[in-house]
This record gives sequence, structure tokens and C-alpha cells, in this order.
Amino acid sequence: MKTAIYPGTFDPITYGHIDVIKKSLAIFDRVIIATTDNINKKYHFYIDERLNIINNSLFKDLRLNKKKIKVVAFDNLTVDLCKKYNANTIIRGLRAVSDFEYEFQLAGMNKKLNSKIDTMFLMSDVENQIISSKFVKEIASLGGNIDRFVTKSTVKILKNKS
Repeated sequence: MKTAIYPGTFDPITYGHIDVIKKSLAIFDRVIIATTDNINKKYHFYIDERLNIINNSLFKDLRLNKKKIKVVAFDNLTVDLCKKYNANTIIRGLRAVSDFEYEFQLAGMNKKLNSKIDTMFLMSDVENQIISSKFVKEIASLGGNIDRFVTKSTVKILKNKS
């Protein structure tokens, strides 16, 4: 069984993330969606809330296959998470050229930490490439319509939190 890890903060998960997940599912038998609390970021949602949002978006709203996706929290190195789930690929989403430099460096560091793990870069569909969690939160906080950026359950949670 080919397993990949898709790590991120998913604060909240967007249709851009979901595009990457769907593309990953076409390549891998199983995809682990892994969210973490990066000490360098300030979060809108606590990690338990993000796990709930991810699960609701993927399984309640979109009805994706629970047998092929596992949603987890982690607080260690991504390469260690790969080892735990017997995954040899890390999935990273790219939106724009500006993402590439950071992602390239991160992939290189992960390769140095474990030479058996590769990073695969995937892009969301064109209509979702401009979506970022940061912009979604900002639009929601200002009362804007975010229906085209996140699933129904996420819209509801963001409206209640703003």
C-alpha cells in the first residue's frame, strides 16, 4: 500500500487544499492529512478545532473515502510521521512561484533528515490557486462571502468564530 503524508496547518482547510488531497488520492492508496501547531504561527483555530473542520469538510461535506484518508495531529518532524505511517512521500501544495523557494528548501531538509523520503509538489486547479487560509479568514471576518473557497461546514464555523 502506497501511503503519502500531506502536512499543513489547514487553518482552515480550503478548496485549494482539497484539490491537492484529491490529486494525491489518484496517486496513492492512502493519504494521511496531518495538522500541527507550528510555533512560528498564530492560529485562528485550535488544533482540535482544525481536526474537526478537516474531518467535516472531507467526510461530511464532500463524502470522500474514509478508508483512503486518515486525519491526524502531530507535533514532531514530518519525516518521523512518515516513518510511523510507513509513508515514503510527503505531499506539498504549491499555489504560486513565491511558495516554491520555501517548499524547495523544506523538501531538501527533509531529504537530508531521511534520504528515503521524497517530496511531491502538487498544484490545485487554476480556480483554487489563489485561495489561502489567511485570505479566507480575513474575508470572513469582514463579512464577505467565502462559499467558493471552503466547504459548507467550514463556512458555518468561520461565521460563528468571526
